[in-house]
Amino acid sequence: MSIPTGLQKLTDAPVESLCIHGGRIVDPANKRDEVGDLYLHDGKVVNPNDLPQGVNWRTLNARGHIVTPGLIDLHVHLREPGQSSKETIATGTRAAAAGGFTTVVAMPNTAPKADGAATIAWILQRAAETALVNVYPTGCISQNMAGELLAPIGSLVKAGAIAITDDGACVQNNELMRRALEYTKMFDVPIFDHCQDYALSGGGVMNEGHWSTILGLPGWPAIAEEVIVSRNAMLSELTGAAVHCQHLSSVGSVRIIREAKQRGVRISGEATPHHIALTDSDCQGYDTNYKMNPPLRTHRDQEALLEGLSDGTIEILASDHAPHCEFEKEVEFNYAPFGILGLETELAIFIQKLIEPQVLDWSGMIEKLTINPAKLLNLHTKGSLAIGKDADVTVIDPNLEWRVDKNQSYSKSRNTPFHGWNLRGRATTTIIGGRIVFSL
Repeated sequence: MSIPTGLQKLTDAPVESLCIHGGRIVDPANKRDEVGDLYLHDGKVVNPNDLPQGVNWRTLNARGHIVTPGLIDLHVHLREPGQSSKETIATGTRAAAAGGFTTVVAMPNTAPKADGAATIAWILQRAAETALVNVYPTGCISQNMAGELLAPIGSLVKAGAIAITDDGACVQNNELMRRALEYTKMFDVPIFDHCQDYALSGGGVMNEGHWSTILGLPGWPAIAEEVIVSRNAMLSELTGAAVHCQHLSSVGSVRIIREAKQRGVRISGEATPHHIALTDSDCQGYDTNYKMNPPLRTHRDQEALLEGLSDGTIEILASDHAPHCEFEKEVEFNYAPFGILGLETELAIFIQKLIEPQVLDWSGMIEKLTINPAKLLNLHTKGSLAIGKDADVTVIDPNLEWRVDKNQSYSKSRNTPFHGWNLRGRATTTIIGGRIVFSL
């Protein structure tokens, strides 16, 4: 795979009047799955039966391609401010555009933490100056993500935080979490939670089980995740607030969310490409690119995640894109940081693990990457190709074969376990507000 050259900063790309011709339009928000033309004008989707006059239309041939609403990834670490050796908003959004994502949600575990309005304002300004895609920041649940005192949630939302989370950490104090949910309900934003009971996970670095015993590595048991998922379900039921459980990894977590949703609890969950593509057996080479949090679990857990995606228990797909410097990962497994890259490979991994084995059809998968995250985040103009919605569009070649080469990544980091994988399917054009920001 050669490095694509067609990348433009969002503010540099011209707004065009586009006719995307002959593609298979998959728009789950409007129950649309048909071959046709899509028209974009003045940054919006327009009615093909009422086109403006005197417009110089540019035609993009999409025959044999799939045309979807712009993909949304609501779990991305862009590392700015303060950790630009790992990633920047510029490089992270380049990776997003190359992966077909038009909108990303940035996690708050930066330096300083995004626990005040000034940091949220800085991120928004930096994104306006350097981003290739739409960037929405999140704010912290607790001050300095220490889990002790609430952050000023109202101020964070007013400054532009789209959700509240201590991702990278988990609030252990249940009373604090309850109060946080009461505040977020007032401001109509969700809480995202990294579900980990520290007393139960201890110093675990991989899944507790057969392979941790064989490899002599400290185990991180699934129950440490499931206890917090259960806590979140009960607190959501108590407060009526929306809580979203990030990067689910276990049988028990899927079961808890399924049962809670059946009772009408406002709880949701997400699955990542690595948790459905890899298992703890992949850690046997002590390669730290397989170290993530929560850890890779068993084939049985993987099957539960796939079942949860198939039956709608898990509503959202996301990457948990977590870049790290090479020197940070080039240490013993115990001491390496958790996390891997995801933005450029996740779409193809989802195609391989969900579409090809018919766990989901195209509409079912695209729904979890577009309208479902848009609804959770109250992004009313995103996730749909309805007339008048933002002209954010992803064009996908489902048959394009390519090989993952970490050295050709647009990310600033290289920490991927998928290096060398042969994949099929990738985004060929990424359009934001009528601007072509990526073209393969």
